[in-house]
Amino acid sequence: MDQDYECRLLRQINIQNENASPVKALGAVRALTPTSSPLSSPSKHGDRFIPSRAGANWSVNFHRINEIEKSHNQNRKTKDGTTDSNKADGLAYSALLKNELLGAGIEKVQDPQSEDRRLQPSTPAKRSLFSYSVSAKRALPEEDGNTVSPYSLSPVSSNSQKLLRSPRKPTRKISKIPFKVLDAPELQDDFYLNLVDWSSLNVLSVGLGTCVYLWSACTSQVTRLCDLSVEGDSVTSVGWSERKLSVLEGHTARVGALAWNADQLSSGSRDRVILQRDIRAPPLQSERRLQGHRQEVCGLKWSTDHQLLASGGNDNKLLVWNHSSVLPVQQYTEHLAAVKAIAWSPHQHGLLASGGGTADRCIRFWNTLTGQPLQCTDTGSQVCNLAWSKHTNELVSTHGYSQNQILVWKYPSLTQVAKLTGHSYRVLYLAMSPDGEAIVTGAGDETLRFWNVFSKMRSTKESVSVLNLFTRIR
Repeated sequence: MDQDYECRLLRQINIQNENASPVKALGAVRALTPTSSPLSSPSKHGDRFIPSRAGANWSVNFHRINEIEKSHNQNRKTKDGTTDSNKADGLAYSALLKNELLGAGIEKVQDPQSEDRRLQPSTPAKRSLFSYSVSAKRALPEEDGNTVSPYSLSPVSSNSQKLLRSPRKPTRKISKIPFKVLDAPELQDDFYLNLVDWSSLNVLSVGLGTCVYLWSACTSQVTRLCDLSVEGDSVTSVGWSERKLSVLEGHTARVGALAWNADQLSSGSRDRVILQRDIRAPPLQSERRLQGHRQEVCGLKWSTDHQLLASGGNDNKLLVWNHSSVLPVQQYTEHLAAVKAIAWSPHQHGLLASGGGTADRCIRFWNTLTGQPLQCTDTGSQVCNLAWSKHTNELVSTHGYSQNQILVWKYPSLTQVAKLTGHSYRVLYLAMSPDGEAIVTGAGDETLRFWNVFSKMRSTKESVSVLNLFTRIR
């Protein structure tokens, strides 16, 4: 074999292996270079071929790695748009590749359910695919007493070791399709009403026009509870009592909000008054009139310890009341629109969440132990309802103008866990199942939709006082 022919052969091999693995290309060159060739004469070049780290033929196609990763992720999509259970393995594998080939420094794989589903590595440091040293002092001892060759492949980087040691968290999937849809004719499209409630006995009550209907989640049986057409009234609010059924009067305008606290019933009306009554006693003896709102009261919720009542009104105010005063003990005026959505956290004592209407669009959090505001997030649309998960530190919100969507949030990070769509009108009504796993939503499109959004698994972290949480956040 003459020298010109061998040079042409080497150039052809380099071209063919331009995008191949450097390890395979190196093996091919060494196999096809005979020791008797003038190019491989021991007196001139030695019997080892070491590729130049700066050579163009040995460069790694970084863009192709990203394209392969992107193609891999797209091919793993399922019919409903979510990824399967092996998506996390693919992300971890991609992270390991980037650490070892690009020096990305990734220590943790991001949650594939988050908005940013792609890995975000740091700026890769300039380093070679192979690590070697010309000094014998770089040889590393092994446990059996032998040494690692300085020309061997570099060990797994410390970042990759952290990635491999990090615990693999199972991804909780939330179906974006309701598991049941019921027709609800005459379900009013009125922001100030509360027409859906779910009892502890797994019975759903719904106000439709002039009637109240009961739907059993166990048997799917529908029962008409009452019809107010004789009196010329329509249903404006429903709320389950755990014990008794009574007929109470006292308001001079429609009652759009109800809140039970054991045997005490609080009712909010367009007459701007909140009436609080103990149904075990005669009405006149137990009645308390709470006056603080200047417009219709559209939201009422008792705290989980039964000590505080939060009220929201069309005057953009959020008020907090206790048992001993007829005046509010706290008043929050940061919202820029009507406050209907109110929810007390069952996990942090004194933590209150509220949502504003179309001109506000914000969910705000309050420390009622100190009267201080905590966090605020702009949802981009009217906030109609809020409800905390019973088991985990998560929150669900329903929205009207203009997204008509349902959002699930983590607290206190306020990252979105899921976004559910399907209603064509404002999602004005929300209730939670007694086991805390499912919710039902209602809208002016005259449908009730049932969703599985929360897990029954409780957080391993103990619940803390909102005062301590506030100290850490601030």
